[in-house]
This record gives sequence, C-alpha cells and structure tokens, in this order.
Amino acid sequence: MSIEKRLTELGLTLPEAPQPLGSYSAVSEAGNLLFISGQVPLVDGRMAFTGQVGRDLTVEQGRAAARATALNVLAQLARHLGGIDQMERLERIVRVEGHVSSAEGFYDQPGVLDAASELFAQVLGEKAGHARSAFSQTQLPANAAVALVVIAAVRAG
Repeated sequence: MSIEKRLTELGLTLPEAPQPLGSYSAVSEAGNLLFISGQVPLVDGRMAFTGQVGRDLTVEQGRAAARATALNVLAQLARHLGGIDQMERLERIVRVEGHVSSAEGFYDQPGVLDAASELFAQVLGEKAGHARSAFSQTQLPANAAVALVVIAAVRAG
C-alpha cells in the first residue's frame, strides 16, 4: 500500500513542510542518506505545543506534539524527494533523535516519543523501523515541547 493511501486511511494529511527557524537547510543529502534538521510541532505555521511536558503539558499533550512533529518530518521528506508520490523512494527511517522539553522530575520522554515512532510505523510500515534516542531538555527553540532530528535512507531517484 502506498504511503499516500496509508495517510488517507489514517485520516491524516501531510502539512506544508515548515520553513527552518534559522539559517540552515531543512534537509541535507549525503549519498543515500537524508539528514532532517530538528523539526518541531508547527501546525499551520504556528507552534502548536509549547512549554515543558510534566509542567505545562500532560503526557498525552506531549504525545500529540510528537505526532505533529513526526508529520512535519514526513512533510520535509516528501518536499525534498519531490512530492508525496516520490516517498516510495524512502528505504527506511534509520535514526530518530527525540528531544522533549521536560519539567524537573519528568522521566517519561520515551513514552512521549513513542507517539512519533508509532505514527511513522502506521504510515511507513516496515520502512519505519529505526534506532532512537530520547533526551530531556529544559527548553527547546521557540519554546517547542518536542523536537525530532531524523536520518533516513533513500533509493536514487
């Protein structure tokens, strides 16, 4: 089943790929690897989830932030590859580095980031299997609740 069909079945639409928040590229390509710069939970051009999980946001809100951020990762991949129809070139998500803005004493960063990993699995199937690291941060750029840095492998186009 195509990635586009999976998105449709899940009731999801890829957003417009967000512009970088600074002077850098959203995606850098080296050989067959794509390095996706830190994505945050921007929805319709605004930061949808801000503050620290465990203080300003519940775990479920943190998970929603991770899902929104994962959709932005997929949008960056689609834009870089030339459209959602070119997403079939994706071989797999290789690595996900997840950062969760966390209140002192909050230790469920992996549970928050599971929502991103689960969304990748739902949309990408076996192409979603990845290594992952979870980090706790006291704050993230633009007061984002979650940030994802992703490495993906692609076939030549």
